[in-house]
Amino acid sequence: MSGTGLNIYRRLLGYSRPYFGRIALAMLASLVVASVDVASAKLIQPLIDRIIAARELALVNIVPVIVIGLAVVKGVGRYVQAYLIKTAGQLAVQDIRNDLYAHSLSLSMGYFARSPMANLMSRILNDVGIMQRSASDVLVDALRESFTLVGLTCLAFYTDWKLATMAFLVLPVAVVPASLIGGKIKVNTRRGQASMGNLTGILQETFSGIKVIKAFGKEQDEVGRFRTENRSFYHFMRKVLKYDSAATPIIELLASFGVAAVFWYGINRVLTGAITQGELFSFTAAILMLYTPVKRLTKVSNTIQKSVGAAERVFEVLDEVPDIRNAPGACSLGRVAGEVAFDRVTFAYDQDPVLRDFSVVAQPGEVVALVGPSGAGKSTVVGLLARFYDQSEGTIRIDGQDIRGVTQESLKANLAFVDQETFLFNDTVRANIRYGNPSASDVEVEEAARQAFAEEFIAQMPEGYETHIGDRGVRLSGGQRQRLCIARAILRNVPILILDEATSALDTESEAMVQKALANLMQNRTTFVIAHRLSTIMHADKIVVLDDGRVQEVGTHRELLELGGLYNKLYEMQFQD
Repeated sequence: MSGTGLNIYRRLLGYSRPYFGRIALAMLASLVVASVDVASAKLIQPLIDRIIAARELALVNIVPVIVIGLAVVKGVGRYVQAYLIKTAGQLAVQDIRNDLYAHSLSLSMGYFARSPMANLMSRILNDVGIMQRSASDVLVDALRESFTLVGLTCLAFYTDWKLATMAFLVLPVAVVPASLIGGKIKVNTRRGQASMGNLTGILQETFSGIKVIKAFGKEQDEVGRFRTENRSFYHFMRKVLKYDSAATPIIELLASFGVAAVFWYGINRVLTGAITQGELFSFTAAILMLYTPVKRLTKVSNTIQKSVGAAERVFEVLDEVPDIRNAPGACSLGRVAGEVAFDRVTFAYDQDPVLRDFSVVAQPGEVVALVGPSGAGKSTVVGLLARFYDQSEGTIRIDGQDIRGVTQESLKANLAFVDQETFLFNDTVRANIRYGNPSASDVEVEEAARQAFAEEFIAQMPEGYETHIGDRGVRLSGGQRQRLCIARAILRNVPILILDEATSALDTESEAMVQKALANLMQNRTTFVIAHRLSTIMHADKIVVLDDGRVQEVGTHRELLELGGLYNKLYEMQFQD
């Protein structure tokens, strides 16, 4: 195994450390199983020499007792070993999946912007799944067969070292093809899992965009795209199966040379009287039994390569360092009054800045609207305020404190979002509203719904607040989903509010209802509003007009109209009719 593979497997074994007690007991049980195999091979000698050759018939009645006794001991040992080691493996891989999920949530928004979501899902589900299946096979077979191999090897050399030497001459030769096969399996497993990530992406896109697919009649196109990627996945898995299937025949072929040499040389030694018939049969049984764990350990090696190939993709995510982290000595922000100041802030996603020298101050309780053409940098402003990203230059302060010097937890505890993407969980109405404040009482949840003008349609639902709303709230209209999101933000009860195109996708009637709910939400809160519909922000305390990442104009609605600049142009475009 390469240095990288050893490092990966060392990390995998590190997850087994908490379950060392189970593993230790399983090792003892494996030792019992191996001892029974060695004893079975050794007992052939007295069976041949004393019962068959010397005709000690009194020993015949003991043979069934010994055979059944050994079978019972071996059966119990195999059960204990398999159960303990499999559960230890499953628990270890469960910890890996938990860590992978937790770490993925800690990664910054920049990581999700540059990495396909389906790829991450595939690593959490498919790659860890391979590791989970491999953990049981590897740990069970590796322990049992290793002990058996050692025991039978010792018996073979103890019985006749000359015969044993001839039998073992082929083993070093077998290492070379086994190593080459393992390397091929690892590479193609990794490629296959990457292809599985693409398959997961197609599935996610298909089911998320099923309405668009059906509206444009593209079902067959999507089926073709899925089949092409599925064929690619098969291509890599076929290679894995090809090399895996070749391992056992190669080992058996090489082993046949050793067995042939043992029979040829062993029979000659019996004929010359150097060893007895029983010793030859006992030795031959040990050698034949010995090649079985060799073949199984080769399969274990192939399974390890599959596991390492999948584990490399898993540890790539675990080793990903979040772009946004708490600074050393970061302090808690506490509950703020709500003053927000952007001071000469510049930000670029790649090389080209999307926000340049941006400065604006929002006083506590003030409503600041961000308007401008698409791509002007409006969403970037609120993303920086929430520390989804860190600015390249400048400073963002809340109540005079640089947000990079406070903990992310305390910063987020002062913010609430209502986004144009009304994301709701596949849960009850009550659980979705309470998501913003898990400790809120039922009375507080219902009061938040009332203030969001959601109480009426909730009351008409079959189970009221306990009604399940489906995936992403699919059973609700756009306006109803948005009002639940507003109720969630109201219940959160924080001093700073961000509204990102909160009414852009609504019809006129729904928008009017949501605007009433937003008015309740915005009371006594510092609010940043992003809106294309200028009618929704005409009463803002301060309107900031952005274009090409720069502040072009700042003022109230009336002041900006009188200025006759970009805002006036946008206003006339929307209201010219």
